[in-house]
Amino acid sequence: MQKTDKFFIDGQWVSPLGREIIEVVNPATEGIVATIPKGTAEDIDGAVRAARAAFGAWSATSIEERAAWLEKIAAGLKERTEEIAVAITTEMGMPLKLSRAVQAGLPAANMGLFAVRLKEFSFEERVGSSLVVKEPVGVVGCITPWNFPLHQIVAKVAPALAAGCTVVLKPSEIAPLDAFILADIIDGAGLPAGVFNLVTGTGPVVGEALARHSEVDMISFTGSTGAGRRVLELAAGTVKRTALELGGKSPAVVLDDADLQAAVKATVSACYLNSGQTCNAMTRLLVPETLYVRAAELAAEIAATFTPGDPIDPKTRLGPLVSATQRARVLHYIRKGIEEGAELLVGGAEPPEGLEMGFFVKPTVFGRVTGDMTIAREEIFGPVLSIMSYLDEEEAIALANDTIYGLAAAVWSGDEDRARRVARRLRAGQVEINGAGYSLEAPFGGFKQSGIGRENGRYGLEEYLEVKAMLLAE
Repeated sequence: MQKTDKFFIDGQWVSPLGREIIEVVNPATEGIVATIPKGTAEDIDGAVRAARAAFGAWSATSIEERAAWLEKIAAGLKERTEEIAVAITTEMGMPLKLSRAVQAGLPAANMGLFAVRLKEFSFEERVGSSLVVKEPVGVVGCITPWNFPLHQIVAKVAPALAAGCTVVLKPSEIAPLDAFILADIIDGAGLPAGVFNLVTGTGPVVGEALARHSEVDMISFTGSTGAGRRVLELAAGTVKRTALELGGKSPAVVLDDADLQAAVKATVSACYLNSGQTCNAMTRLLVPETLYVRAAELAAEIAATFTPGDPIDPKTRLGPLVSATQRARVLHYIRKGIEEGAELLVGGAEPPEGLEMGFFVKPTVFGRVTGDMTIAREEIFGPVLSIMSYLDEEEAIALANDTIYGLAAAVWSGDEDRARRVARRLRAGQVEINGAGYSLEAPFGGFKQSGIGRENGRYGLEEYLEVKAMLLAE
């Protein structure tokens, strides 16, 4: 990989101030594939100061100029699709076929879409006797996760740059290689010095230094709800704006008039995407009691087709979990489900046959899960589906909403009006109806402890803007 021994600060590849490194591990082989610098608070300070110095000139650039830069970066991402896909499969384990479309394809498309959104966006409007203008918030610290690493980077960096903000990026130290490719593309594109800066390191050191820095105007964070609370705590010291995309425990509500086979198949696939390491994974399947037996049979049959294997193999549908720590976490929850009396329909805590190396877990389905069980309440972040039954529509809605989270949900019904009615009552930021696909134009974010703010589309752009009222004399 290129330049993984240096940070990108103020338009230059610079050596870290410390000497410690972090090893990047391939989760399918457990081998070390790269090392990156373990940054310090001083490294963050240098990057923030560079971003602050660049803000004045960058915020004054025209919409057309900023859009052109985004288009140039998008072209660079598209050109290096295969390199990005291989890097992300290597660092976090998503099957390569999926990585090409999801981990590499979506970020390139989203970067380009923000150029389009920027040209269409209205930065001012007349309201009564006032002129209301929208201006960039300032220096933005972006802290991103390992599960969809480049996708989440672009979901923050693209709208921040579009808005006229400057950026300091702290990617996940577990899956950082894609961030170095992005920095290389930005360097090659010639983006003005200090507009984009990259520093790698751990959350407790580099992430916290960024969140508390007095010259950072906003923090955009994606990660666990616990880590999000810490970011809020640190950001409060300087009353920073925060955008948080956190955990989920998303329900798929299958109503009694739904196409049961289609609903179960789509829910299992949504649960197991990225080996279950997806914040909006449909991990709770809610079905009428009268359809429970058939739903359980279908879920077990479909889950059995997700055989774990080498993520480079084009036939593999389920790759490894990202780390030994993550595997241990998921196995703990599987054992907990068994201990608390859930019915193990398929999978379990034993290692998958023939996969002695790598952080693999069997695709698992639990039946007869009740709302008080740990696996129904806590985010597992692995290929584990919980099937719950209900007696009527009111109970289904109550079960779906019985969670501290509210990131996503799904509703299945043969009557679209009924599906929409139920969807309106679900406390979640995004609700899929009858298998509707993910949209880069739709706002994404959560209710309750799933976060604050929205990403994607014009809603994502607005997160990085301040609103000013200019009171005009009549």
